[in-house]
Amino acid sequence: MGRWTPAGIGALAALGFGAPVQVVVATEYLSVEGAQKALFPQADHFSELVLSLSPAQHERVAGLAGPQPPHRSLRAFRALHADQLLGYVFIDEVIGKEDFITYAVAIDASGRLSAPEVLAYRESHGGEIRSPAWRRQFAGRQGLEQLRVQTDIKNIAGATLSCEHVTEGVRWLTALWQVALQGATAPG
Repeated sequence: MGRWTPAGIGALAALGFGAPVQVVVATEYLSVEGAQKALFPQADHFSELVLSLSPAQHERVAGLAGPQPPHRSLRAFRALHADQLLGYVFIDEVIGKEDFITYAVAIDASGRLSAPEVLAYRESHGGEIRSPAWRRQFAGRQGLEQLRVQTDIKNIAGATLSCEHVTEGVRWLTALWQVALQGATAPG
C-alpha cells in the first residue's frame, strides 16, 4: 500500500477543495440565416447594411437607449420581399454575466419588435432566457417606453443579468432604428 506524501495530499486538496470550477457550455442554437428566416419567414432575401452613425446620431442613440452592458458586435440586415422593405434583422452580442450572448431581434417597417431569438449562449447559468414565455414579452412592442427592465420586461430568477442585458441591448437596437433607420422605405 502506498504512502501519502505532503505533495500528494496537496494535489488532492487542490482538486477537491480548491476554488469551485465553473463549467461553461457554449451552445449554438441558431445560425444567422436561421434567425433571419425565423424572424421574417415571408422575406425572400436579406441584404446586410453597413451602419455608420455620425457622432451626433451615436449620442442620440445612447441618450435614448440608456445605460448599456458591453456589446461585442452588431450586424444589421434589411428583410425584403421582392423590393418591398419588411423591416430589419439585428444580430447583437451583449455580455451576460461573464460571456457574450448572441441574439437576433427584428423590427418591422412600422416599428414593431419581434420576440428575440437566442443564437448562442455561453454562460453556465441563465439560459432560461431562451424560454418562449420570456422572449414573447418583447413581441409587438413599439418604442422605448414599452421596453423598461423589470417594468415591461420581467426578469427570470437565476438569469437576472442575462435578462437585463438582453433587454438593454434591445433598447439600444430600438433607439438605433429610431435614429438611423425609421422611415426608410426602399433598399439602398
